[in-house]
Amino acid sequence: MGALNKLLTAGEKSKSILCVGLDIDPGRIPPSCGEGLKGMFQFAARIIDATADIVAAYKPNMGFFEALGPDGLSLLKLIRARIPADIPVILDGKRGDIGNTAEFYAKAAFDIYGADWVTVNPYMGQDSLQPFLDRADRGTFVLCLTSNPGARDFQWLEADGAPLYLHVARKAASWNRHGNCGLVVGATFPEQMVAIREAAGEMPLLIPGIGAQGGDLEKAVRNGTAEFNRPAIINVSRAVLYASGGDDFDQAARATVEKLNGRINDLRRARP
Repeated sequence: MGALNKLLTAGEKSKSILCVGLDIDPGRIPPSCGEGLKGMFQFAARIIDATADIVAAYKPNMGFFEALGPDGLSLLKLIRARIPADIPVILDGKRGDIGNTAEFYAKAAFDIYGADWVTVNPYMGQDSLQPFLDRADRGTFVLCLTSNPGARDFQWLEADGAPLYLHVARKAASWNRHGNCGLVVGATFPEQMVAIREAAGEMPLLIPGIGAQGGDLEKAVRNGTAEFNRPAIINVSRAVLYASGGDDFDQAARATVEKLNGRINDLRRARP
């Protein structure tokens, strides 16, 4: 099964387009989980067990694991193994380097950590992403218009009559010969998402920025899916992981996902 088909199949099964970001902060783990790496694993495992039937994907962020050294990377592999095999894992590392280095980044993401999708940075051009794109059975989400305020520093700059982010979207569409390419587009810029969605064609969008970053869920869903006619994944991290600071954190996480799914499905039913 190709990466996009796996993503779509998981969404159909769970009746969800939500992705839970596993940005696990050791300082926010409830005491009931225990301390250290074991506590982090227990926290992640309970989040996964409580939500696996109602989400379309999980997105571990490499930075939270790399900061813990070799033990943190071992923890990442354990958490990956906890995620059911039919649910896609998007490894968020935002890689992008010259070709021979990129080959090893791709091998690490796909073969060592078992990612179905990765996030990559297109700043160095096609050759820096080709080792990822060449893996026809895996997917690559290209940073296009990110959700952070600093996105305006470069991504909005005009070139040949169009903002840089739109050039990225068009270029990524031309790279999509295996049907395994997608775009990262922040929910904090829903109006700009319309043109990106058009340029992306059938490519999926990974949309962060809902919740703690203040993105507009309704506009992001409507514009990101072209009124549910194109594939998109809405990422939520802190709003789900830390919905409660108590021992009921896993059930609070589930309740938050169910609420978001409900809002999205209401939009689906009300579409024009």
